Amino acid sequence: QVRLEESGGDSVQTGGSLRLSCEVSRYAYDRKYLGWFRQAPGKGREGVASIFDGSTYYSDSVKGRFTISQEDAKYTVYLQMNSLQLEDAGVYYCAAGRSWRGGRWSDSSEYKYWGHGTQVTVSS
Repeated sequence: QVRLEESGGDSVQTGGSLRLSCEVSRYAYDRKYLGWFRQAPGKGREGVASIFDGSTYYSDSVKGRFTISQEDAKYTVYLQMNSLQLEDAGVYYCAAGRSWRGGRWSDSSEYKYWGHGTQVTVSS
């Protein structure tokens, strides 16, 4: 059974930092295609960052502030978020396993497995 479990969501003030973690079942982790998405109320799911083939990818809105990384020994992917802004608030989802539908890393349809999300709240 594939399992992805996010943690680390919290309430922070603007300018603050958080580190999200996602523990991934080995089967999904070994697919080597890992990503973070977020969804704000009333909006669609947005690709935030991805790591695969030894490279990292970021949306323009988080580039320079967020860092995605992985720890193979723990089958865990992280998202370090710095200089948080109000627009960073939302539910953050971990995703894994490429579905090869021809999309980009930031397309949710490109990922097979999903976690249930962790809430990030940012206040001024």
